[in-house]
Formats: sequence, structure tokens, C-alpha cells
Amino acid sequence: MARTLIVVSSAASALLAGLWATLALWYRLPLFDPGKLFICVAYAALCLACLTITLRRRSYVAALVLAVAIASVVVWWSTLAPPATADWSPDVARQVTGRIDGDRLTLDGVRDFEWRSNTDFTEGWKTREYDLGQLASVDLFMSYWSGPYIAHMILSFGFKDGQYLAWSVEVRRRRGGAFSPIADLFKSNPLVIIAAEERDVIGVRSNIRGEDVQLFRTNLPPPVGRDLLLAYVQDANELAAAPRWYNSITTNCTTAVVSMMRALGDVIPFDWRLYVNGYVPNYVYARGVLDTGLPMSRLREAAHIDARAGEFGLAEGFSDAIRVGVPSQSNR
Repeated sequence: MARTLIVVSSAASALLAGLWATLALWYRLPLFDPGKLFICVAYAALCLACLTITLRRRSYVAALVLAVAIASVVVWWSTLAPPATADWSPDVARQVTGRIDGDRLTLDGVRDFEWRSNTDFTEGWKTREYDLGQLASVDLFMSYWSGPYIAHMILSFGFKDGQYLAWSVEVRRRRGGAFSPIADLFKSNPLVIIAAEERDVIGVRSNIRGEDVQLFRTNLPPPVGRDLLLAYVQDANELAAAPRWYNSITTNCTTAVVSMMRALGDVIPFDWRLYVNGYVPNYVYARGVLDTGLPMSRLREAAHIDARAGEFGLAEGFSDAIRVGVPSQSNR
């Protein structure tokens, strides 16, 4: 039985490795589709033939050919580096960077677009200054674009002077490109960190794209919020210096939750809600980051901001308007 288990697990591992290598070739080979299709079919056929011969005849030669075929793709894969420059989509064309002088945070490349539709907008990239000593709140936005299971997560930092600064970890798409969760498992696009005005990065999702945007007020104390904000700035500066690939599982918008929990000094457990990220609010509620004085069902019910955002429009005062009626420990 032990030998059977070893054989089955080895065969399954080889099959999965061959599948991964085939998909890597499909998504990353710099060829037109017919050429990629021919190579991928031939490669998959080779892997399956070698695996079948290895299992049936216990052929070490076939096993070696299979190992070399997979290893060759792994070596090639390791040489792929994310591009630093390209014809990026305008909304992800710039990577924000920051400078810190005591309590003064200066950000270059804060996005402040005026959106009229997905294709009609006025670009705006600003330099903004923030007083870290005036940091007052951290809020969690979830934008549901594909049902209740998958969402885009944005953290926003509020200051006593009325400013809000939203941070969004996104795919750096090329002009005309689209987000693909499968393709972005295979080094298709780099990562970009956007810092933006809420009426831009939140408003384009609620008012322009018609996504179900939900707002949750966290109870993170200002010192923890400061550490989390500075972690964003550090990551943004490092990303500007050394681009990284976006990955739909390991390097995406939800990784900010891990930073949040670490800033609280918490140990990050494996939790399925970090991967089926539509349930991130339930996860942080269970960890005490949201107002646990109210049931989660009540927070969910009050979290929808689309109606207020649509009625108010993408104008000054947007941030205050969308927070009306959203409960937090400070306004309960």
C-alpha cells in the first residue's frame, strides 16, 4: 500500500507539474496563438507519453526525459523579469512613491482622475502632503465585481483635516489589456500600487463600473494605522525601484490584510477567506478589526455605498457622503 501511495502521489505531482508547465508556455511564449498552440500540444503530449511509459514499463529513460522537460520550463520561467516600462493603461501608468520627514508624508503620483465613463476621463496625478500625526481612521472597501466570492480590496486612511488617502494594489495592465485571474498566475502583468483620492479609485467602481462597493470602518488605533500606511509607502518605493509580477493568489490586493494583521502583532493563520477574498470582511471581523458590538450581518447590510455614491456624484465631499449611515465604534 505504501508503494502504491508513493507511485500515485508521484504520478499526480508529475501530472500537475506538466500541466503547470504547459500553461506557462501558453501564457508566456512570445508567439502568435497558432505557434503557441502547436508547441503546447506537442509539449503536453510528450509529458503524457513519458509519464505513461514510466508507469507502465518503469522506464527510467522516460522518467528522465519527463524531468528534463519540466525542469527546462522551470529554468526558462525563472529568467522572466517584469518590465519596468511599457504602454501602460493610463489609470495604472504611474507608480506612487513617498518621502517621510518626521510626521510629514509627501507622496508623488497620487491619482486624481475625473471619470465620466470607463473610456472618457481626465487624467490627474498630484503631489500630496499628509500629517501622520493627524491620522484618525483606517477603512476597508470591498468592491464586488464577480458575485459574492471575489472582490477587490482597498484600504483608505482618514486624517483629522478631512483628507482621505486610498491605497489599491492592482494589475499593471497594458493599454487595451484586461484583468485575467488565470493569466495573472503566469507572470502576465506586473504589480502596481495606486494611492488615490477616494472619489477616483472608489468612485470609478461604484459610479462608473457599477460594482457592488461596500465600506467597513475598522477600529485600528492610529499607531497601528500609521505603521500600516508606512508599510504601503515602503512597498510602493521598493516596487518603483524593482518591479514585481502580479499573482492572483500570492501577490494581490488581499496581501494588505496580512500587513494589517502583522501591524497588530497577530500571527497570520491559514484561512480560506484570504483566498476567496469576498469573505475578507468576515475574516477581519472574527479577528476583532471591525466593530464586534454589532453582528456581521448588520455591518454587511449597512456597508453598501452605491446608492449614496450615485446620488452624490464624483464631487468634493464624496468621502463624507458615502460614510453616512456606516456604523463604527466611534459613531455608535
